[in-house]
Amino acid sequence: MGIRVAVAGASGYAGGELLRLLAGHPDLEIGAVTAGTSAGKPITAIHPNLTGHPAFDGRDFQPTDLGTLGNAELIFMALPHGESAALARELPDSRIVDLSADFRLADEDAWNRFYGVPYAGRWAYGLPELPGARQAIKTARTAAAPGCYATAAILALAPLLGAGLVSPADIVIVAASGTSGAGRSPRPDLLASEVMGSMSAYKAGGTHRHTPEIEQALGELARSDVTISFTPVLAPMPRGILATCTARLTTATTNNQDPDTVLRKAFEDAYAGGPFAHLLPAGQWPASGALSGSNGAHLQVTADTHAGRAVVVSAIDNLGKGAAGQAVQIANLMLGLPETAGLTSHGVAP
Repeated sequence: MGIRVAVAGASGYAGGELLRLLAGHPDLEIGAVTAGTSAGKPITAIHPNLTGHPAFDGRDFQPTDLGTLGNAELIFMALPHGESAALARELPDSRIVDLSADFRLADEDAWNRFYGVPYAGRWAYGLPELPGARQAIKTARTAAAPGCYATAAILALAPLLGAGLVSPADIVIVAASGTSGAGRSPRPDLLASEVMGSMSAYKAGGTHRHTPEIEQALGELARSDVTISFTPVLAPMPRGILATCTARLTTATTNNQDPDTVLRKAFEDAYAGGPFAHLLPAGQWPASGALSGSNGAHLQVTADTHAGRAVVVSAIDNLGKGAAGQAVQIANLMLGLPETAGLTSHGVAP
């Protein structure tokens, strides 16, 4: 028998990916699997890819309530913003990994500008690759998994800001995401006829909810205010994120040194020995499809000496390292398990 875990809000895309990963985890036992409007429906009717696994065949989603979830040793919450905080208040003694935004931000004013539901506070931020984060997660009973865009952007920029190689006041991020990042609820702009063969920007001009989260994490690392211009793009693919991040180089990079060598060393130092973030060989650029189904992140960096900017491209699976995979990585640390248990950095190709 493994450590018993429950999943609240398991009928969405992130919840379904979480169930898939837990089904292959060597140390975790799947307990309660709950949903909102899908409560009472067969799990495999919503997630047919899980058919044939004894944890799911013949089981229905249960209602999301204290009685159902309370006996788990750790609870994953894959609920909409606002619902996680309400449920967490009913489970004050539980270990929880929250996949929503409810506990990511320290600034209440920033929360109020972007989310419009009551502020609930901040938990340990669950991006293990940040300096000191692994130890903080290991000692926490509650952790907030980062957003998908935030994960891709922070992994791309953290090594450079931490080493003082780029200016924190001049950062531009353009990131394309697959349609699963918008969730499972039907919307006209997510119909196949609208998405296939087309790319579209949305929530540009600093209005996307991940903006304050990215600025918070990078600002804490740089020990200064960070300003980003973030443009998200909807791409005609079901899953994946490809983020292109540029920032103004500082004299620490350009002063009598080969800038590419300096930039690459910052990434090598930041992610050395880590299991999931990988700097690609020089000249090889990330592709989102290479990470499909994995918890990996591929990164590449170069200096655009003509424009005086660092260019970093990062790729992740938005449902893997950007959501469910990262949640399992966090849980492994919280439970004292190997960080890589039940996860892989290798994607499915083609």
